[in-house]
Amino acid sequence: MSTEKNGRRPKALVIGAGIGGLTAAIALREAGLDVEIHERAGQLRAAGSGLSVMSNAVGALRSLGVGIDLESRGTTLDSYHVRTARGRLIREFPFPEIIERLGVPSVLITRSDLQQALLEAAEGIPLTLGSAASGFETEPTGGVRVTFEDGRVERGDLLIGADGFHSVVRRQLAGREPSQDSGYICWLAVVPYSHPRFAPGSVIHYWGSGRRFGLVDMGGGRLYWWGTKNMPAERSHDWKGAKEEILRTYAGWADEVVHAIEVTPEESVIAVPSRDRPFLERWGSGPVTLLGDAAHPMLTSLGQGSCMAIEDAVVLGRALRGAEDLPRALRRYEDERRERTRALVAASRGISDFEQSEGLRRPVRDAYFRFMPRAKLVRTLESSLTFTPPPFRTPPATGVAA
Repeated sequence: MSTEKNGRRPKALVIGAGIGGLTAAIALREAGLDVEIHERAGQLRAAGSGLSVMSNAVGALRSLGVGIDLESRGTTLDSYHVRTARGRLIREFPFPEIIERLGVPSVLITRSDLQQALLEAAEGIPLTLGSAASGFETEPTGGVRVTFEDGRVERGDLLIGADGFHSVVRRQLAGREPSQDSGYICWLAVVPYSHPRFAPGSVIHYWGSGRRFGLVDMGGGRLYWWGTKNMPAERSHDWKGAKEEILRTYAGWADEVVHAIEVTPEESVIAVPSRDRPFLERWGSGPVTLLGDAAHPMLTSLGQGSCMAIEDAVVLGRALRGAEDLPRALRRYEDERRERTRALVAASRGISDFEQSEGLRRPVRDAYFRFMPRAKLVRTLESSLTFTPPPFRTPPATGVAA
């Protein structure tokens, strides 16, 4: 089925070749549009981190029907434990039970492996690197013109801003906005690793006072680890410490935590501040919309940032399939996505603040999760792990089938 505008296939310009941008390009091509991707970076190099592509995102990708097989590139989530800093169990989360009931796996995968899978699925879609958008203007007759920093101008019928936290497209739509610092730094690394207390398919979180640490199996003998530490924004945004500070931060923690840091080369550690933005109610205007972190950046506590970008992309493609009024289809996409993403942005910030508890709040946090009724925990987790395709009615195609 193809979408046709004035006797031709409409053209979508996607700004950004991250997880959301690549998935959007694939979904839009499947919906019958011509697509071009423009990426600011001169080469695609995913940072050394890992992702949990949860069942909702895997289900969304499967609905595209383009054979993106993530399980062969990472590993499936088989267990999820939260422990104290020294390794005592606080709670085992029932992800395997929920995943089995849904019939869709959750996949633990490096960002670079996910990016490669999407690049292969997007083969044939024009991708221009070193193509930094500087602004756009809509045309009175419909469509949009995008200007790039090198002076080039590209025209399309649609513009999708998938250009991340510092989105140029969002800034023109919404103006300059403050970021919200979460009060801590995140250290990240992917490293070869094995330890007798770390089983394949494991996700283990360790909670201390104002500090957390995570071990996530990436398959193939690779570990993705992350650590957090409460820290003033002026330091976390420009951290210039060394691995020795990280080792001091987790001194006396479970052996598998300390070992993960010890075997990691200092140059492999990435330090990033943890931040989001106030939720944006209006994502677009006319032939322009936003997607992923450009639309709704969220903290990492629920592991749903990339998953929401993937869901966005799939819903966007569904909204545009067969659409004759393209701006109206974009507003349908935004309306469909707004409530789910707003809820997860708020939940990510709330759980982040709670999980980073220190002092007297720390035992309250641990007790809350230890004694939360199982039914409530299952219900909360299952809602985020379930992707429900929107009830868009696809108009009949007019024109030549794609």
